Amino acid sequence: MLDPDSGLSLTIARIVQRLKGSSLHSQLERQARVSLHKPEIKLESLKEDIKNFLKTSGWEKKLQNAVYSELNVFPSPCHPAAPPEHMKEPLAYMRKAQGSWEKRILKSLNSMCTELSIPLAQKRTLTEQKELLNKWNEMGTDEPDLSLFRPVYAPKDFLEVLMNLRNPNYENGEQPSFRNHLGLIQVPLKVKDIPELKEDFSELGLNIGQLGIDDSAQVPPEFFENEHVRVGQKVLAEQDSAAAQQYVRQGCPTALRPELWALILNISNQPEDILYYEQLKSNVIQYDLLVDSLIYKDVKLTASNDDYYFVFEDYLYQVLLCFSRDTSVLEHFTYSSATPPKSYIRGKLGMEEYAVFYPPNGVIPFHGFSMYVAPLCFLYHEPSKLYQIFREMYVRFFFRLHSISSHPSGIVSLCLLFETLLQTHLPQLFYHLREIGAQPLRISFKWMVRAFSGYLATDQLLLLWDRILGYNSLEILAVLAAAVFAFRAVNLMEVTSLAAAEAVLADLSTLKVMPLLQIFLFATVT
Repeated sequence: MLDPDSGLSLTIARIVQRLKGSSLHSQLERQARVSLHKPEIKLESLKEDIKNFLKTSGWEKKLQNAVYSELNVFPSPCHPAAPPEHMKEPLAYMRKAQGSWEKRILKSLNSMCTELSIPLAQKRTLTEQKELLNKWNEMGTDEPDLSLFRPVYAPKDFLEVLMNLRNPNYENGEQPSFRNHLGLIQVPLKVKDIPELKEDFSELGLNIGQLGIDDSAQVPPEFFENEHVRVGQKVLAEQDSAAAQQYVRQGCPTALRPELWALILNISNQPEDILYYEQLKSNVIQYDLLVDSLIYKDVKLTASNDDYYFVFEDYLYQVLLCFSRDTSVLEHFTYSSATPPKSYIRGKLGMEEYAVFYPPNGVIPFHGFSMYVAPLCFLYHEPSKLYQIFREMYVRFFFRLHSISSHPSGIVSLCLLFETLLQTHLPQLFYHLREIGAQPLRISFKWMVRAFSGYLATDQLLLLWDRILGYNSLEILAVLAAAVFAFRAVNLMEVTSLAAAEAVLADLSTLKVMPLLQIFLFATVT
């Protein structure tokens, strides 16, 4: 175990190292040099005067936000003697399962490539480049023949893999435990119970004002909303990421949400960020990748058929095509259990010097992937900013929903938390559904993998994502999934088949997220 002092020293060293290579570092240096010409900077107190200048001119706050962002994204440092793969995933059997799953995905991708006789990547002709550039803002009008393409995998395929996960060191014995006996997920991970969740999500308490609650016994909603907006404006004026993260735990006013989320994610959309986006766009124009067709297919199958999101079809293509080319996304694999797939230049198979990551960002899209972007289109209408927000959301949160790991926000832990909450607090319902062959996780899994995007009404989904950002955790997805089952428990107790249970839970678009969460967490007898 790493002692706190050593851990802090390692964390500081890592953050300093990472920030040294950032644009913020060069901007701070430039500002420090500029300050030397100011009359208030004295030679005898040079260091303190420059520090005061950076503080009063707002640069200290930008540095604080960058440090806070690093602390939120990167995990606590491992012991120096621990092998590097422990930072990715400490449990060997999880790493092995993730490796096997990746091989399956690659096999599916390669077989499609062979069947259709399509290369993984090829340069577009000048005519094709010109055509794509001309229709960049109206790609949704294009109707390529995608009938032969299929999603590499869907959430239900991933669930089957998670159901077969086992810890080889764990002795099941002849008498399985209550959890093992009833749930689909049978790995011994520690998940929170209701008292622990109440403590973690204390700001969602019944006596605390919330956006997304129509009435409150404590404070009239209009008064709370007006005061909450005033505080939100103050938080934005202060430009403090930590304060913004705390603030959104009670929900974001619609008008302030885009800027508050950008502040929490430390996205400022500087000229160099816009230029970077344009470079990615140029790469899309020049090269045609097989994953482009998978992205087109996914948007056509999901967002294009959604009443809320079909209008954003063009934005989705732009963001996802650029995302597939973004090599900066590869950095998240240092703390993800996943490993980016490699491809080799033709005729050089197995020769590492001819290996390249494919796709360039290392992420192979699956059925429903575009729904991670769709809700953000309501908030951001400037493509480069929309892109940056999505990329940061992905490398902080969404990657955990489609990789096998023991992380508390990983999909395995979320599934286990969901099943444990239902088994503990609604045992009759859980047992009834299990007996009729309608295991609750078979229904809720797709909600959690998509972070409920495409299932909840957009205003409710954004209130949910406020809390994901506020608590820097995806655990609330499992709590909401359990709360939905609790809300529909009476109807579910009457069903006699999986199809009937799915029908009861087919439409979540009328649900109000915050009352469901509050009642389940704070009105449940424990």
